[in-house]
Amino acid sequence: MTQRLDAAVTQSPEARIQSWLADFESALAARDIDRVVAKFVPDSIWRDLVTFTWNIKTVEGREGIADMLRARLAGTDPSGFRTRETPTDDGGGVVSAFIEFETAVGRGVGHLRLKGDLGWTLLTALDELKGHEEPTGSRRVRGAVHGPDPDGRSWAERRAEQEASLGSSQQPYVLVVGGSQGGIALGARLRQLGVPAVVIDKHARPGDHWRKRYKTLCLHDPVWYDHFPYLPFPANWPVFSPKDKIADWLEFYTRVMEIPYWASTTCLSASFDAQAERWTAEVDRNGERLTLRPTHLVLATGMAGKPNVPELPGQNAFRGDQHHSSQHPGPDRYAGKRAVVIGSGTSAHDICKALYENGVDVTMVQRASTLVVTSEAVLEIALGGLYSEQAAAAGIDTEKADLTVASLPYRIIADFQKPISDAMRLRDKDLYDRLQRAGFRLDFGDDDSGQFMKYLRRGGGFYIDVGASDLICDGSIKLSHGGVERLAEESVILDDGTELPADLVVYATGFRSMNSFVADLIGQEVADKVGKVWGLGSGTTQDPGPWEGELRNMWKPTQQKNLWFHGGNLAQSRHYSLFLALQLKARCEGIPTPVYGLPQVHHRS
Repeated sequence: MTQRLDAAVTQSPEARIQSWLADFESALAARDIDRVVAKFVPDSIWRDLVTFTWNIKTVEGREGIADMLRARLAGTDPSGFRTRETPTDDGGGVVSAFIEFETAVGRGVGHLRLKGDLGWTLLTALDELKGHEEPTGSRRVRGAVHGPDPDGRSWAERRAEQEASLGSSQQPYVLVVGGSQGGIALGARLRQLGVPAVVIDKHARPGDHWRKRYKTLCLHDPVWYDHFPYLPFPANWPVFSPKDKIADWLEFYTRVMEIPYWASTTCLSASFDAQAERWTAEVDRNGERLTLRPTHLVLATGMAGKPNVPELPGQNAFRGDQHHSSQHPGPDRYAGKRAVVIGSGTSAHDICKALYENGVDVTMVQRASTLVVTSEAVLEIALGGLYSEQAAAAGIDTEKADLTVASLPYRIIADFQKPISDAMRLRDKDLYDRLQRAGFRLDFGDDDSGQFMKYLRRGGGFYIDVGASDLICDGSIKLSHGGVERLAEESVILDDGTELPADLVVYATGFRSMNSFVADLIGQEVADKVGKVWGLGSGTTQDPGPWEGELRNMWKPTQQKNLWFHGGNLAQSRHYSLFLALQLKARCEGIPTPVYGLPQVHHRS
């Protein structure tokens, strides 16, 4: 292997990539799976987003690749592998390139890394379906008829008739439950692909998920990371988006992207007819009871389920206000009072900061160690190379950045994140020293791989600092540790006997798995059937094994036929909404979609 690596590095990156692709395609065309597998190093990883597997699936090692190809090579019929731009030398004998190719039914893009002259990581991602391309660019609709028009209706009249028919004379092919950023992004994709779909949400207006949260809430991810499909934020948008601007953007986006969106609509129940292969969903729309019969049901409720509110002795006796962080109205009504916030993640920090700044005596109860990174470090080190003005100026647009992130399989991404985490720790050493002197318990992930891996593994346990950490360091936000034993009439009692006087208790205690919604909407049997949503099976805190290779149940087929989950942060909602929409479009058009690697269920909740 060392001799092959030494020989390969004498060639240019372009020559190495072109030679590998040519031989790879030749072996695929010959259906010579042994020859294909021999093109990869033993610890190779192939990540496929729908193209080969009709799934979001990672296969590892030569045997994993061989097994997938034995099942899917003939049906996929890939061809035309080529580079999209000049390959690069990544150092250490590794070269890489963005690629594109075709299959029997679609066109794909991807990314390839070689170690020496053998494949190390390969990403293949479906980009469009042949004959069902989106009407964008040169394929955009004209929007006007120049000359005689047998249809005298205006655009507004046609839109009104379409919207009125959906759910009555025309059943939606897809029902999307949840109309915040995830449901809206997916609704835009489905609209562009011509899939009859309706997005429903219980709130009165698109954006109310954000609009009704506490007034100081803002995104901690930068604007370049958070663009929406088709319509990026304008160039003067703030780096960190205030929640009311996000709310207004969602409402505007829903309208201009012509997303069929039913506000003030609640899904009451859903059941699946296995013989007819469709759902029956009972919904309440503005007080009117309707029955919808979609073929597919998508739960787009974020990456979390119902609020996780602990049941504690004395809650009924407590005389003050108590609520989950998701229901927190903001600090204004609590000026001059005493607050105890249970938890030390993002919401806890945000709420504590806002309460303190509005004259509230506030104590944070830290139950477990917490990962803290500064927003400046995220901008400079974690995301700056891909999602920033500098990256855009260097030719790295959002699509290229998304593909770069997707090209790192989850098996090895922690190794890429560790030096990033180390650099962030070095940059902000002074803050960490001050936090520890204040008694704040820090961690950097179970394996020191940092904030991004903690997000993927458990969806929480971290805070991107936008000011609360300094208030903890100087004692403005008081700090206690441990579990809560009970509530008294005017205080919170910790398990070490500490008594914290309180007029307000906020449970910043996170959320349950998304399948908690399944239990309420469809039934516990189906919730158990699909199992836990989110996490990688890394064996780290709150992410039990075995290793899954991909996020559990997200954006891909589940063990319950025609039931899907969609969510994540804004970047994930943007990127993965494409792959979910393409899977649904293929089914809508009757394109065969044999799923390879439907995941087993290891955890029910």
